[in-house]
Amino acid sequence: MNETKIEPKSTKLLLALLFTGTLMGALDLAIIGPALPVIQAEFNMQQRELAGLINSYTLMQMLGALLLAKFADRVGPRLIYIISIVLFATGSLQIVLAESGWMLNFGRAMQGFGAGGLFPAAASVIGARLPPQERGPALGILGAVWGLAFLVGPILGGIFLRFSWHWLFAINLPIAFVLIIGAIKMLPGHSGREPAPFDIQGTIVLMLGLSALMLAVSSIDSTAPLESLLSLPVSGGMVLFLLLAAIFWQVEKRAHDPIVRPNLFNSAQVRKSCIISTGVSAVQAGSIFIPALLVVSLDVSPANSALLLLPGVIGATVMAPVAGRLINKTGTRIILVVSQILVLIALAVYAFTDLTITSFILVSILSGIGSAGLVGAPLRFIMLAEAGASDRASAQGILSVTSSMGRIFGASAVGAVAASYGGEVTGYQAAFAGLVVLGILVMLAATTLNSKSAEDASAAEKWAAQST
Repeated sequence: MNETKIEPKSTKLLLALLFTGTLMGALDLAIIGPALPVIQAEFNMQQRELAGLINSYTLMQMLGALLLAKFADRVGPRLIYIISIVLFATGSLQIVLAESGWMLNFGRAMQGFGAGGLFPAAASVIGARLPPQERGPALGILGAVWGLAFLVGPILGGIFLRFSWHWLFAINLPIAFVLIIGAIKMLPGHSGREPAPFDIQGTIVLMLGLSALMLAVSSIDSTAPLESLLSLPVSGGMVLFLLLAAIFWQVEKRAHDPIVRPNLFNSAQVRKSCIISTGVSAVQAGSIFIPALLVVSLDVSPANSALLLLPGVIGATVMAPVAGRLINKTGTRIILVVSQILVLIALAVYAFTDLTITSFILVSILSGIGSAGLVGAPLRFIMLAEAGASDRASAQGILSVTSSMGRIFGASAVGAVAASYGGEVTGYQAAFAGLVVLGILVMLAATTLNSKSAEDASAAEKWAAQST
């Protein structure tokens, strides 16, 4: 199909724009941690209310990833990238001005919805602007965002908290202004096609389904995991989610312009990528419990346990662009398999050995390097290669949602297993042993992906089609 090309611009400036926008959204996940105790005290919030503050962001981020990605395919990425930034900035301002808990939740939800559209729109621009051989390095640069965010986020959080927690969110406003100006000048506009009627039915079912999922997850009691799983909010919420997911699929099959195009899943590469994304994210969700494992196994303080994570985070940040560049030489399959093996080594050490500080630092570096190849460029590259020009952003949105769902279930499962052992070392080791099994399944799935030659042929075919 014909597609409006971006006028020749500096690729470096374009990537800087996309990188900064994605970093702004990623930082907000990492930077809020240090502020939670202060916010809880100021607004007199209960622990369950504090969890709701995080869940509202996650729910709306998943919704935004699908809806805003779909709009990016319909009207072009420039407008949606700008709208995503405006929503994120407006949510930040709402949090700064909040005088009650519900205002905080509203602002956090608006932030999440806007953040959900940033990465799919950015990846869509890369697909439109760059030929296949240049996409891997560009996606690798974007993939470095997450490691950098979790490296810099707590540091920035500590600095801003010396003045006021409000600055954690107010800083987003001037950054958003600069990003909007850059997006107007550099990003492609309208997609050039006349969109079909919007999928309103699918949108309603999607919102209800994700709400049911978050009700179930937020109702899990980590202190009594088995009992809570059988409770009405959890079991009922999960049943309702599965029912609505089945209804959503049927609605999408009949829609003129579905939010999730069912024929995308005719590609085995797409199906496998979604499965791998869910599994990888579930495994990596266990990393949020590593500081707790270090506290009980090495008898270090919480502050020092966080510092011990830095070598792994630095490894992930440095290797993410490298993994993107390697795609052109090795293809995605080898990168994903080798990366998962590195993560499996670290998980096995956590699960089956008596940790020392030295052994932890060594395997955390291995895990960080492996994580760079799993959550960065390879899966995004596959989705760009398999999706047509009219579905680029939607395909990225699907990958974002599968990743979010993996993190939700992975974190809930690890927390439940650890709590069932009373939060002792054996509980965390049992949870990580379960992640080893899941990690092996992910690795086996990765071995079935296409070879480099088959990937190159598919990407070249799609690029030629959009260039004619």
